[in-house]
Amino acid sequence: MKELTAFLQEKTNAKVETGTTEITLEGGKEEEAISRTYLRLLLRKFLHRKELRDVYRVIGGKDNALVIKEKRIAEEEEE
Repeated sequence: MKELTAFLQEKTNAKVETGTTEITLEGGKEEEAISRTYLRLLLRKFLHRKELRDVYRVIGGKDNALVIKEKRIAEEEEE
């Protein structure tokens, strides 16, 4: 989680606050709101760099939030 917050802070220049299960971004480059699409792209890029892209995926959540969930593997569903 610390690596993800550092990555987001570096890329967005935003104030990053962490909770037990969530990360909140405030501000951003030139005090612009960070778009949801750009944030989703950054999360996917982070997962790819850490080689977690095959295990996790980024999906939309409630109230302008994004959620990182574990992918379902077809082999597990067959059992």
